[in-house]
Amino acid sequence: MPVVSLNETFDNEKVDTLLSWLNPPANWWIEASRSRLVVEPDGGTDFWQRTHYGFRAGNGHLLKAELSGDAVISSQIQSYPVHQYDQAGVMVWFSDDCWLKASVEFEHEGPSQLGAVATNYGFSDWSLQDFVPETSSLSYGLQIRRAGGDFSVEYRSTPHEPWKLIRLAHLSPGAGQPCLAGVYACSPKAAGFRAEFDFLTIDSRT
Repeated sequence: MPVVSLNETFDNEKVDTLLSWLNPPANWWIEASRSRLVVEPDGGTDFWQRTHYGFRAGNGHLLKAELSGDAVISSQIQSYPVHQYDQAGVMVWFSDDCWLKASVEFEHEGPSQLGAVATNYGFSDWSLQDFVPETSSLSYGLQIRRAGGDFSVEYRSTPHEPWKLIRLAHLSPGAGQPCLAGVYACSPKAAGFRAEFDFLTIDSRT
């Protein structure tokens, strides 16, 4: 059933019944005392299609609800990366060939990358900017706004800061087509990464 609104704060041992996994990870749990969803992505997981690198991957972990109209999808993430490209963020998914993800991707040699990947007709593109954390962990907020077939990606470092626009993109399905929306995590190189999500909010604008 398509979601109208959802405010999952992960303060219960089970997730909201509207939520389920696309490609469930082997290791995930809720720390209700801390109000955190904890995900340890399987090694070799990613979302990417063709462009530049040539490979196709759609086996990343997405905790999602079905969404049929305009909405805002938000989360605050704590990331503890180990390998290059370890990533966690928010995502909307129509099919293997059409989706949008926003995250911080870890880099060993140089700053990690805050960015978004928009995939249309089976080809991905990646917009990115340097992300320099204030602590040893990566902490950030991300949200995606859906307005018809247009999607804006916004970022903030703490829940008390205003959102900043970092990407505006169009996805090929028409307005009102259902999609999956939620939080995701991937470990393209190998296992060992841990991501924690403070909340998942889906605010319907229909």
